Amino acid sequence: MNELIAISAVIGDRSYRIKIHPDDEEVVRKTIKTLNDKIIEFRTQYAGKDMQDYIAMVLIWYATEQHTAMSAGLEKENITDQLSSIEKILDSHLSG
Repeated sequence: MNELIAISAVIGDRSYRIKIHPDDEEVVRKTIKTLNDKIIEFRTQYAGKDMQDYIAMVLIWYATEQHTAMSAGLEKENITDQLSSIEKILDSHLSG
């Protein structure tokens, strides 16, 4: 089993020391970069807020993105199931 590794995660203006599995490091670093990029984007759109406001905005954005992606995945799965059913019906009519 892999040991956890410690990394420094800078989000906004704070640094956090977290322990993760080595296999997850790339995904965690990409996620942190996405969050920081979005914080910068919100800072340019909504001047005058404090960092806590920007982090809250990014948290809402990120959670919404995850929910939307999950919903799209379920919808795709339902469409695939429906297409498979239609294909079976067509196959039974064509071969029968």
